[in-house]
Parts: sequence; structure tokens; C-alpha cells
Amino acid sequence: MSPYKRIERQIGEYIAARYHRVVEVGIGNAPEAARLIAAAGMRVTATDIRPSRGNGVEVLRDDIFTPREELYRGADLLYAIRPGVEMVPPLVALAQRVNADLLVYHLGNEIYGDGGEIVDCGVTLHRYHTAQKRED
Repeated sequence: MSPYKRIERQIGEYIAARYHRVVEVGIGNAPEAARLIAAAGMRVTATDIRPSRGNGVEVLRDDIFTPREELYRGADLLYAIRPGVEMVPPLVALAQRVNADLLVYHLGNEIYGDGGEIVDCGVTLHRYHTAQKRED
């Protein structure tokens, strides 16, 4: 198994065990985490600036720099795997606006700001925003 598949599997397992409705931002051509989360029965939406290439997960076209917030509202988690560091500030801002947690798996040792809260799920995730409790 390639190391990237292992990383995405660990991320997917962590998310599937803790969240219910998630959005992967910038899925690109790496749908493994989203597929695993969906197979666990969670509601998954994926977004990317480029149209999907039929990778088994429905991908909605969106640009994190000018996001269509309706795609993200109601999610309890936004996450990104190996986003460019320039994507993190708009991800944080969007997570705050839609009241969702934000987890980021960075490429190499790249981090944004103070690195957020470290989450170890077998790989290192950075939680840059924690949602406020929602009233049912």
C-alpha cells in the first residue's frame, strides 16, 4: 500500500468515527478518505476547483477563495488533505462562518500560523477551528 493511501485511510477512519456530515475541500484526484467515510455511512461532500474525473466520489466545483457557503452549511467538519498553505486562512474563515470543525493534514512539515491543535490519529492532523456547541 502506498504511504499516501495509508495516510488517507487513517484520516478517513478518524473522521468516520467522530463526525456525521463532512466536506473535503480540494479533493483533487485522491478520494480515498472520502470514500472510506462514505462507506462508514457518513454524509460526505467533496469540493475542488476542477471538475471531478469520476473518482467514485461526487465532487462539486467550488473555489475556497470565493466559496459558495451553501455547500458547507450544516457540516460538522471541513477537512483538507495536503492543501496549499495559502488555502488555510480561507478554510479557517469558512469553518468559523459555518460553525464547523476544521482539520488539515499538511504536506511535509508545512503548517499555518501556530499549527492549531495537534490531533494524532496515526498521522498528524491540525485542528484550526473547533465548532461552537449547536443547540438541537
